[in-house]
Amino acid sequence: MKTYEEINEKIASKKAVVLTAAEIIDYVDKKGLETAAREVDVVTTATFGPMCSSGCFINFGHSNPKIRITEAWIDDVLAYSGIAAVDLFI
Repeated sequence: MKTYEEINEKIASKKAVVLTAAEIIDYVDKKGLETAAREVDVVTTATFGPMCSSGCFINFGHSNPKIRITEAWIDDVLAYSGIAAVDLFI
């Protein structure tokens, strides 16, 4: 079993074996599960493009006096502010 520290050291030294979620399937088929677990350090599951379920909640915290955000833009992108007083969703 690899520790986070060991994997982070391999990443820092640029010696980590990194595969995508799609690549690991063929790798396991060819090498077997135990060998793949030993040899592969990181399996990525993210994409570089926006997805239909991508989003981010942002909480700005209350000021004194309290506020309620009714409209907000972040870098010219309209954020949804109908959640709670100082929460946004982008």
